[in-house]
Amino acid sequence: MIELKTESELAAMRVAGAVVGEALRAVRAAAGIGVSLRELDEIAAEVLREAGAKSSFLHYHPRSAPAPYPAVLCTSVNDAVVHGIPTDYRLRDGDLLSIDFGAEVDGWNGDAATSFVVGTPDERDLDLIAATERGLAAGIAAAVPGARLGDIGHAIGLVGRAAGYGLVADHGGHGIGRAMHEAPHVPNEGRPGRGMRLRAGMVLAIEPMFTASGRDDYRTAADGWTLHTADGSRAAHAEHTVAITADGPRILTVP
Repeated sequence: MIELKTESELAAMRVAGAVVGEALRAVRAAAGIGVSLRELDEIAAEVLREAGAKSSFLHYHPRSAPAPYPAVLCTSVNDAVVHGIPTDYRLRDGDLLSIDFGAEVDGWNGDAATSFVVGTPDERDLDLIAATERGLAAGIAAAVPGARLGDIGHAIGLVGRAAGYGLVADHGGHGIGRAMHEAPHVPNEGRPGRGMRLRAGMVLAIEPMFTASGRDDYRTAADGWTLHTADGSRAAHAEHTVAITADGPRILTVP
């Protein structure tokens, strides 16, 4: 069942989304050469404490994972696409880092992600990140009442394929609200005019994941969580929590 949120509920989700946006901003500002991924997780945890919020990620345990997620932040470096667990790895010059974060406030969740290069960037990485962000913007623009779920995936997929990038197979966005993951699944590639009709009050986490090599396949690391590109090529991830409203898409995850 898909719950349509009221304006007051969207306002409550906006509070959670603001915490998410603030955490991503703080982590990005601190992500320098020599900083460990675990230190970034501690920064995100401090944002939660100061806001009186809970982590949407910590102890999350889907059936596909061997153990509950052990951190509040996902830190995916270079060929890691998503769900990278923060470790003692220290960032190096030129690393492509994707960070994903979720927060819960008063029972409502927000979820967002961003990718950037630490230190000296490779233009190819900047192009990949820019395309992923364009894919996100295209998907958000398609999230209007009366459109179809396939329209979002089609908009994202067009951007990625036109640039020669791959789209990570079997992964995409999701509904969000009282739970971090709700129906429906939001594919990053689809057929226009197909799928569920979008209605005002739906809230979706839209999240393209593009791979530099153009391949869609991936492998799961020994930790049971981190997804890597199958060929070791780099990947980027961008995400926002978006409300579908009569006035157009409303992004809820900004500081």
